[in-house]
Amino acid sequence: MAPKKSLPAVPAFEIRRSGIQGRGGFATRRIKRGERIGEYTGERVSQSEADRRYDDDAMARHHTFLFAVTSRTVIDAAVGGNDTRFINHSCDPNCDAVIERGRVFIDACKPIAEGEELFYDYSYEREKDAGPDVESQYPCWCGTAKCRGTILMPKKRPRKRSSKRNAKRRTKLTGKGRTKGRTTRRTRRTKRNTTRGRTSRRGAASR
Repeated sequence: MAPKKSLPAVPAFEIRRSGIQGRGGFATRRIKRGERIGEYTGERVSQSEADRRYDDDAMARHHTFLFAVTSRTVIDAAVGGNDTRFINHSCDPNCDAVIERGRVFIDACKPIAEGEELFYDYSYEREKDAGPDVESQYPCWCGTAKCRGTILMPKKRPRKRSSKRNAKRRTKLTGKGRTKGRTTRRTRRTKRNTTRGRTSRRGAASR
């Protein structure tokens, strides 16, 4: 079992103007990989209350400080939140958002130099009924080589099976008396206690 990480006694970052978007968090000292930087705090509300407070479709520019912890609970850092709410998004981040026992922490996933801006990947959840213009509603300006142009999580790509593997599988199933080419797949569900870097559409804010 990994040792429990503790929050720093003295903040490891400060808030300054960012060249990416609005204000951002900048390291005030060297930060080691794996070091806990801070906790994302604020008022805990329901998903329905978050929807009532902020209507994405009515906003000219998406701007919230919401972070979905579970399907029922959202942290609104605009109410009682701390400076972690100003940490910006990047598609090539140096931090991770980590959910542990209902609390959200920001951990360094790379060594960070003094003066370097902190980032984590917001990975907003893509809604199934989202229209073709949804990415323009949630743009990304990180400008990295890995930039996908949006703070939404990457689109899921269908898994491809090699023709050799498919042929072997069909032969095996046919030998058991099943109809060739018609198989049934059983999906195994797993439960994870800790979610890294995954937020809902109403995840940590863009500014």
